[in-house]
Amino acid sequence: MAVRSRLPILLLLGFALAGCSQRTGLRSSVVEYLYPGKEKVVAEPGRPVLELPLSVGIAFVPEQPAGSRGFGWWTGAVGGEPLPEARKMELLEQVAKEFRDLDFVRDIEVISGAYLRPGGSFDNLDQLQRMYGIDVVALVSYDQVQFTDEGLLSLSYWTLVGAYAVAGEKNDTNTLMDTAVYDIASRRLLFRAPGVSRVKGSATPVNLAEQLRADSLEGFRLATEAMIANLKTELQAFKTRLEEQPELAEVRHAEGYDGGAGAIGWALPGLALLVLRRRARHRPVSRSGSA
Repeated sequence: MAVRSRLPILLLLGFALAGCSQRTGLRSSVVEYLYPGKEKVVAEPGRPVLELPLSVGIAFVPEQPAGSRGFGWWTGAVGGEPLPEARKMELLEQVAKEFRDLDFVRDIEVISGAYLRPGGSFDNLDQLQRMYGIDVVALVSYDQVQFTDEGLLSLSYWTLVGAYAVAGEKNDTNTLMDTAVYDIASRRLLFRAPGVSRVKGSATPVNLAEQLRADSLEGFRLATEAMIANLKTELQAFKTRLEEQPELAEVRHAEGYDGGAGAIGWALPGLALLVLRRRARHRPVSRSGSA
């Protein structure tokens, strides 16, 4: 009886604590874009065949549909203003520069969000592949939450590989940017690179809205810089994995492609192994006791 009598009090206390924290934010999700529901069956990923040089597309996945906005246990309250398309294109250009510097990338297409539909899944990626002639796509998503009051200031970002736990304080802006690189034909995730930022605000109630907008843009800028730094690291790690585990993907050269410095780097371990085997095969055998 004592436990039952305390239950209403505990519930009221929980609602009171939750009400002390005002959280607003916006997000887009690779998981919900590619796997929108259990009713949609997605084929098992295959083994990628990467024909160098690659044609790469890069795009933001759509924000959550208006009907799904509201409180979420993982991301807090979702309902901020969507990131402007012009700003998205600027951020995508920053990421695209990292691919343009690679010898094994033929070209990179910055794709407008108008060509991606919420929950479009791999059918939508197939359309982009036919439209732009791309082999690989880098899908950029984000999750930004702004805390504007005291209380239960914490949240978790749900990503492809789990959750990020982030603590917050009054007027904090927490941002997660994430790039997931997929081989379209095989439906295989090749690698991903996250970037996280935290902007501490000190706005007064008079200029709170203006300061939060500025903090939002700054949060995206810092998170993008962190993501790009991780993208460089993850790209090198992906190349290393392919060299050490060739069963992960088949790497081919397109007709007329001479390899380039970057592609040669991918092939060096295999060439070195081949040379060592040939030398061992033709090495003369010494015989003990010969004159």
